[in-house]
Amino acid sequence: MTVHLEVAEGVGTLRLDRPPMNALDVATQDRLKELAEEATRREDVRAVVIHGGEKVFAAGADIKEMQAMDHTAMVLRARALQDSFTAVARIPKPVVAAVTGYALGGGCELALCADYRIAGENAKLGQPEILLGLIPGAGGTQRLARLIGPSKAKDLIFTGRQVRADEALALGLVDRVVPADEVYTQAHAWASKLAQGPALALRAAKESVDTGLETDIDTGLAVERNWFAGLFATEDRERGMRSFVEEGPGKAKFL
Repeated sequence: MTVHLEVAEGVGTLRLDRPPMNALDVATQDRLKELAEEATRREDVRAVVIHGGEKVFAAGADIKEMQAMDHTAMVLRARALQDSFTAVARIPKPVVAAVTGYALGGGCELALCADYRIAGENAKLGQPEILLGLIPGAGGTQRLARLIGPSKAKDLIFTGRQVRADEALALGLVDRVVPADEVYTQAHAWASKLAQGPALALRAAKESVDTGLETDIDTGLAVERNWFAGLFATEDRERGMRSFVEEGPGKAKFL
């Protein structure tokens, strides 16, 4: 298998394993969707790390496989391609991408599906599809613009240029830059901390933010309002407020 789901202490690691560059061929895309849906269902997975290994996150699509596809074949495949990435984006739990080395094309688009991105100092990110006479097809034109703004997204997409970790941080494409050998450790620590939190409230927060970015503010506020009121029916809300009153802030245990 080219993608694995490893679960320990509430954190599920979606690990790409297609050496040497973790090229995202059709089989890898389908496996990614399958495991993202499994991570969504499993109650023992409370947060997720996406990792490609110590040397490379994912260098993009399998170009040789794509070269053999004609228009008809890609019309039939394009939705499944997007669906595999959307399955990751819609995991209703905190998701962090641990980015080392190249995250290009589909690799960058996969990182965009996470809620938070930690990059190694050796990371290089970009959307080079224009250099193939194409555009990003796994969500890059949509998620990148939402993340860093349309002008900056167009610069990267129009030119196909790669950006190093420091520029990616300045653009807002990644959220933290650390030594390459610390990327997975720090990503796992981020996920582990959130895995101890109130699962339903985290789900509500993620859905409210994501829905608000995709719709008008009144609809977003309605989603927020409904989740906010609904959380008053949960044990986590009772536990959190009781702990605050009795012990002070930040001491509630939700597991």
